[in-house]
Amino acid sequence: MEKAKFIWMDGKFIPWDNAKVHILSHVVHYGTSVFEGIRCYKNKKGSAIFRLENHTNRLFDSAKIYRMEISYTKEEINNVIVETIRKNKLDACYIRPLVYRGYGELGVNPFDSPVKVSIAVWKWGKYLGPEAIEKGVETVVSTWQRMAPNTFPAMAKAGANYMNSQLIKMEAILRGVTEGIALDIFGYVSEGSGENFFCIKDGVIYTPQLGASILLGITRHSVIKIARDLGYEVKEQFIPRELLYICDEAFFTGSAAEITPIRMIDKLKVGKGERGPITKKLQEEFFKITAGEDKYNWLTWV
Repeated sequence: MEKAKFIWMDGKFIPWDNAKVHILSHVVHYGTSVFEGIRCYKNKKGSAIFRLENHTNRLFDSAKIYRMEISYTKEEINNVIVETIRKNKLDACYIRPLVYRGYGELGVNPFDSPVKVSIAVWKWGKYLGPEAIEKGVETVVSTWQRMAPNTFPAMAKAGANYMNSQLIKMEAILRGVTEGIALDIFGYVSEGSGENFFCIKDGVIYTPQLGASILLGITRHSVIKIARDLGYEVKEQFIPRELLYICDEAFFTGSAAEITPIRMIDKLKVGKGERGPITKKLQEEFFKITAGEDKYNWLTWV
């Protein structure tokens, strides 16, 4: 990880190497954190954060589910994110707001541990590799399933949920591929370890629906909007595993992954084993927006 100069922690800018929490903080032992991943893009018009308000709204939603009361308003968090980018003099970066239970009392009961907030930014390239955007990635269907309904809340972007993601990711790496695709407990396609999933069959774009234990991705929502405005049919529904093997195209979406094609699943080529034409078109439209052609007002200028 490439260090920046400062991290904002509860109202103060702290030098990167000094931004620490106590080892007995609740979050260290029980995973009590919620967070966001956001991108700031450099383009000809300056630097712009992609869908900042939507990310902050989801951060507060995640905190609400876990009964973590944030002592800042959404507007204050948005302003601090912009200020943190400026303070670090970065024109393009990844942004990580984090809300967590700090040092107070240990034990499963979190209420006696204070809710803390931090915001970090740093330079980060392509999440799944520099060539992934064009050439795509190889994947496998994971043996690990996504959490069952009414166990962990999939709609919360919570640190504890990503223990499941790590199992999926580690298994994929040890099996020699970049990423895993998880199924839900009913055997339907859910998502990647840190990305939403789309596939295309006969010109129709499919993506798992909310009930498939997915995070409601902001890039996912963006792609659905872009695709429908381009005239494509998009279906949010349960996706059977076998569609993975006969689809014409497939791709991941996420703030880190952006729109990353999938060229192989379980050693079977997706389509021709390369980025497909619809995926390419969606990428082009998406990157036009991040480059400043923002017809949806999704950019916040730094």
